[in-house]
Amino acid sequence: MIDKHGTRRGRQCGFTMVELMIVVVIIAVLAAIAIPAYGRYAYRARRPDGQQLLLQIANAQERYYATNNQYGALTSMGYNNQAISEKGYYSVQVNVVADPAGNSSAAFVATATPISSQAKDVCGALSISNTGVKLPAASDAGFNANGNCW
Repeated sequence: MIDKHGTRRGRQCGFTMVELMIVVVIIAVLAAIAIPAYGRYAYRARRPDGQQLLLQIANAQERYYATNNQYGALTSMGYNNQAISEKGYYSVQVNVVADPAGNSSAAFVATATPISSQAKDVCGALSISNTGVKLPAASDAGFNANGNCW
């Protein structure tokens, strides 16, 4: 097409500001959805680190009980007083208590407390007892949105 001055005018190439703003808004919405979802996935992916250590300690406690007829402290089973999980996301403590019949050292509860980047996990501390009870349970309110804690 030729204008009144005799110069040839073609269609302009490129994007308008409105088109660029629409793309930026779409990217922002996708990021607002994806980033929190990734965070929840990361917490779920790091939970087995604490679960594995708790199960190892529970097995060690049962072996110790079979030999000594009582549960022992972490140090008597070869762990530090406050055991740290392999990847460093959980710190485990064991409480050895009397059972309801009054027998000392007849029950234990091992608790894995999340540390470092795992500290904000909605599940919080994980625990297992000598009876095999694992807390928090899958039926606990609010945890289903972030997967089962165990």
